[in-house]
Amino acid sequence: MQAVAAVPRHLAIVMDGNGRWAKKRHLPRFFGHKAGVDTLVKLINSCQTRGIEHLTVYAFSSENWRRPEDEVSGLMGLVIVAVTKYLTKLARDGVRIVIIGDRDTVSDRLKRAWNEAEALTRNNTGLTLSVAFNYGGRWDIVRACQRAVADGLDASQINETSLSSYLATAHAPDPDLLIRTGGELRISNFLLWQLAYTEMVFSDCLWPDFDEAALDAALAAYAGRERRFGDVAPVAAR
Repeated sequence: MQAVAAVPRHLAIVMDGNGRWAKKRHLPRFFGHKAGVDTLVKLINSCQTRGIEHLTVYAFSSENWRRPEDEVSGLMGLVIVAVTKYLTKLARDGVRIVIIGDRDTVSDRLKRAWNEAEALTRNNTGLTLSVAFNYGGRWDIVRACQRAVADGLDASQINETSLSSYLATAHAPDPDLLIRTGGELRISNFLLWQLAYTEMVFSDCLWPDFDEAALDAALAAYAGRERRFGDVAPVAAR
């Protein structure tokens, strides 16, 4: 019997390259972001069929507000459109949606769309899709500390375990694998705490072109690694 390759329980993705994808086609950047949403929806199904339990994607960082106003506005509108277009299908497929990020600085309309997506899928037991929107890793850590203090924890009670329970991703294990598309070799303030021992794969593929073959190539690279968590003895990828 052929051995089944190890797959990550939790996959995180920095979906980079939408703007460059559009530029190569002489299109406005918005069309790249729209194509990127379509790619994400396809990838969710691919992850489910491969046994991945958690998928966390970097959709909009806290630094992305510095982009041109028309691009930011288009991205906000695209979220509303994506929820309208895909939410029913994702809910039917058993996907649970969780939005992680700072909700204080987004519009009420966007909050309502997020709340609708989370409410409709709250009891689903399939893949958990965590969408990092208006998210930053430093913000996440600072907020976790603030929440711990607000709950009355003193210095002796704050440790790795207790602080992790206050992070935006407390509902999921730390990622086993991070994929970044678009050819950049950095994590860009994404899941700074959670990526401490995560395996990483960097792809030159622009996000809208990232397909099942590209996913399988990244998963194969992960399966061939021996993971280390600060120990002498390696641990096979799980």
